[in-house]
Amino acid sequence: MEFISKVIQIYAERWPWFLKLLGEQLRISLISVLLSGVIGMGIGIFISEHRRFAEPVMAVCNLFYTIPGIALIGLLIPVIGIGEKNAITAIVLYGIMPMVRNTYTGLTGIDANILDAATGLGSSRWQLMTRIRLPLAVNVILAGIRNVTVMSIATGSIAAFVGGGGLGEAIYRGITMYNTAMTFAGSFLLVLLALLCDFLISRIEKQIQKKRRIPGK
Repeated sequence: MEFISKVIQIYAERWPWFLKLLGEQLRISLISVLLSGVIGMGIGIFISEHRRFAEPVMAVCNLFYTIPGIALIGLLIPVIGIGEKNAITAIVLYGIMPMVRNTYTGLTGIDANILDAATGLGSSRWQLMTRIRLPLAVNVILAGIRNVTVMSIATGSIAAFVGGGGLGEAIYRGITMYNTAMTFAGSFLLVLLALLCDFLISRIEKQIQKKRRIPGK
């Protein structure tokens, strides 16, 4: 109980600071998710249309995905420097892989008979993509966005190591000052933010599934 009291006291005394860190975390995560989503979907759509590029593109995306976050930030410092841009770039490079994979999987997993029927009715490639393929793949793509969002929030904590701000600053400060209550306070808010975003996206998924009346959902 004494430890919980210390955490509550930290929140009570430093709530403006935590509010500022939370805002920074949201900004970093939102920008990262938007960039990862747009770039990853674009690449996923491209390789679904030109499948000979799928394997090498996936290999490159996997390469970035396997590099530890702190190491990737270190590699980017000579190119980008320190600060928020470095952290966002690292998170985007991580987030591209799930978006590429899910977009490609969703678009290539559609029943060929559906596409053949639409083509036979005179649908152009653009119409096939926008009216049939993307709507049918939306559940898989949303799962990728959900994965990227949670991952971006979690990985965003490393922004503090390069002066990028966010809740990682509270965690980092707590570790360096041997203040376990401070470390817990920052980590707890980060977990709550990730859970909240995951819940909101899951609700969106369920609403889409309900509108499409998918059996068993």
